[in-house]
Amino acid sequence: MSGSPLARICVFCGANAGSDPAHAAAARAFGELLAERGIGLVTGGGSVGLMGIVADAALAAGGEAIGVIPRRLIDRELGHNGLTRLYAVDSMHERKALMHDLADGFVALPGGYGTLDELFETLTWRQLGITSKPVGLLDVNGFWQPLLGLRSALEAGGFARPGEPQLLVAQEPGELLALLEAAPAASGPAPGAPKP
Repeated sequence: MSGSPLARICVFCGANAGSDPAHAAAARAFGELLAERGIGLVTGGGSVGLMGIVADAALAAGGEAIGVIPRRLIDRELGHNGLTRLYAVDSMHERKALMHDLADGFVALPGGYGTLDELFETLTWRQLGITSKPVGLLDVNGFWQPLLGLRSALEAGGFARPGEPQLLVAQEPGELLALLEAAPAASGPAPGAPKP
């Protein structure tokens, strides 16, 4: 059983492995670290790219790995049949809401537009006070530096308050996990699945 205040961490990451081998190595290391610490993994449910690598690493190390995938992406992203549990939902909105409900914190590894969408929506929820669950970036080989530069530009331009919402950044999995665990405990309502 985990001694961490985080029972599960949701990892946003690419359905591709990317061109830098360090990205796959970081995904593997993060999945293994979560399993070693007894922290469950929540992902987008695909078996390919960094999404598959982080899930496979957690599972191989004896950890829990839960996926949430829209039905229309099951074939395209090759839904991971080896997960502890795979939820199939009707939309991207439901996917993000359920991933939020299942997790106590969030980490973005390198990824593309889908990763950015998930990250930005989570940061927006934090900014609006919908959630206070911690959010972190695993900045593998400076991958997230352009985003951090954009954040600085938003703050300088008066479109965001400095440091809000809080975004934790580290280059190593263990360092990032320590930052997430030290963040104030999550409180307040979760978004929940969309209602008709």
